[in-house]
Amino acid sequence: MSNHSQKENKASGKLSAGLRNWLDRNHIEEIEAVIPDMTGIAKGKILPAKKYQEDVGLRLPESIFGQTVNGDYPKEWNVLGEEDGDIFLKPDPATARTVPFANEPTAVIIHDCYHFDGKPVEVSPRQVLRRVLNLYKKQGWEAVVAPEVEFYLVKPNPDADYPLEPPVGRSGRPESGRQSFSIDAVNEFDPLFEELYDYCEAQEIAIETLIHESGVAQMEINLLHGDALALADQVFLFKRALRAVAMRHDIYATFMAAPMEKQPGSAMHLHQSIVSRKDGKNIFSNSNGNESRLFRWHIGGLQKYLPAAMALIAPNVNSYRRLAPDEFGTPINIEWGYDNRTAGLRVPVSNSQARRVENRIAGADVNPYLAIAASLACGYLGMREQIKPKPPIEGDAYSMETTLPHTLREAVSALLDCKALHPILGDKFVRLYSSVKHHEYNIFLNVVSAWEREHLLLNV
Repeated sequence: MSNHSQKENKASGKLSAGLRNWLDRNHIEEIEAVIPDMTGIAKGKILPAKKYQEDVGLRLPESIFGQTVNGDYPKEWNVLGEEDGDIFLKPDPATARTVPFANEPTAVIIHDCYHFDGKPVEVSPRQVLRRVLNLYKKQGWEAVVAPEVEFYLVKPNPDADYPLEPPVGRSGRPESGRQSFSIDAVNEFDPLFEELYDYCEAQEIAIETLIHESGVAQMEINLLHGDALALADQVFLFKRALRAVAMRHDIYATFMAAPMEKQPGSAMHLHQSIVSRKDGKNIFSNSNGNESRLFRWHIGGLQKYLPAAMALIAPNVNSYRRLAPDEFGTPINIEWGYDNRTAGLRVPVSNSQARRVENRIAGADVNPYLAIAASLACGYLGMREQIKPKPPIEGDAYSMETTLPHTLREAVSALLDCKALHPILGDKFVRLYSSVKHHEYNIFLNVVSAWEREHLLLNV
């Protein structure tokens, strides 16, 4: 018998009365016990509700966090060790939601991960975000965020060798041109979006607005601002809900950063501000309503550290296609300005309590927990180190120098080299995440693209 089995398992426990009552009230028959993996995909177990209520202590292998987006595992197993031991899942009762697209009464519950000794699993993306938020908490601060998530609706594409195409709407025709902010273009997919609103209401996803973005059948939803962890949970649930409802309408929904050639990329713009835990006032503003030093230092931290954190806010090989200079106006640097959408960091017009900075660099393909953690970590370092930002720009930031990594490999190297971020995000997490992304990049290099066959096959 192992030493662990002889001792009390501090990671297990009984289901809370509140959560048990919620399951009973909603007549839940099946439980989806999920965690977000490194990519932001729901991983976990499905089990009968009666079985779930008996005990809390579901297990998964810790190596689930070492899995790449294509299902491989990096060779650097020294990060997690060679034993591939278990971790234990505990439900967060605040995340319990019904699953409106399930065939029987089903609940999805987001779980946190713990080791046998009761300590949190530091490589879990949800724990990485909580780690950053705890640093704010120790300073008497609380982060407030508002994500804006862009996505494309596309025709079903079962063969990956074929480019994506826009879907057919109610008119029987696909979009042929970009219809920015068009109400009629959104109404082409009314049945899909009406069902999506119902799904989001059932899952307590606070959608504020829906608009048509610049690309063909490209949309954007804005979420109501709030607690950073709660908003990460909402983005996590929203992505899954949208994919499910789209497939019910014979359409794919994709959050790829750059899914279609000659079309704009998709972003997750992140509005962030900090309030005092004592009185709820925005610390980015002084008592007279003017900008505080903390506000400027927060921007300074974003400018200094975002290039090193790019692997977390541009996490896939495709992410860097969106960030390449193009005609569509994607941020290519960390300049900042007032109400300037060409800058990577935009300060919207607002009153003093709503003063915030908008990170426009992150792609829609992010793991929301890690992207929010990274953006807040950079701002936190700026405030702690009192980093002064460069002067705000006026005019076109797109015409300025590119100051961001050009590839995932460059981004991973920058993250590994940035020692200031390691204790903020967790050294073990940084090493494991970098290992995963480095492996994904190497696998990507083994794929020969259509562009290479077209231009190099007979010309070199």
